[in-house]
Amino acid sequence: MSKNVLVVVYSYTGTSLGAARLMCSQHNWTLASIEETAPRSGAWGSWRCLLDSFLHRRPPIRYDGPPPSDFDTVVLVSPIWALRLAGPMRSFVTLERARLPHVAVVSVMGGRGGPNAAAEIADILGRAPIMTTAVTAREVEDGSCAARLQAFGTAVQSAQDSRAVVRPTLLSTEAL
Repeated sequence: MSKNVLVVVYSYTGTSLGAARLMCSQHNWTLASIEETAPRSGAWGSWRCLLDSFLHRRPPIRYDGPPPSDFDTVVLVSPIWALRLAGPMRSFVTLERARLPHVAVVSVMGGRGGPNAAAEIADILGRAPIMTTAVTAREVEDGSCAARLQAFGTAVQSAQDSRAVVRPTLLSTEAL
């Protein structure tokens, strides 16, 4: 049984990248990143974040990582913009949806919006993520989310392990 987990992150300020790196170091997972082809900077860059969220835009991206289909599970780590999924992650999920195996979601937010991002990913994929969680930017910056991300990673690994369990027919109540 393979235990491959890929963590794919988009990070505008570096906070989501910090959360992704922490999970990868805790579980020895592979990290890949999404970059925008037109970087955001200054006030206009911040406005573009808001516009992308409100208009559900999918900005052009570059993906730097192995094929997601080579892994059993992909953990998506993304910031929340205006209570919604960040545009570059929306682009990635849309472009890669056919190649994404089981998906788990970590949202990095100012205070709210995590469930909205998970719901949007589910809509794009046509199926729910196997697991979701959200942490605040402050929790990532001060490190107080470490135990929660460790537990989330362990739960993702356990969910992945449980899918590989084969139950013998002899133990089935219907076989008696």
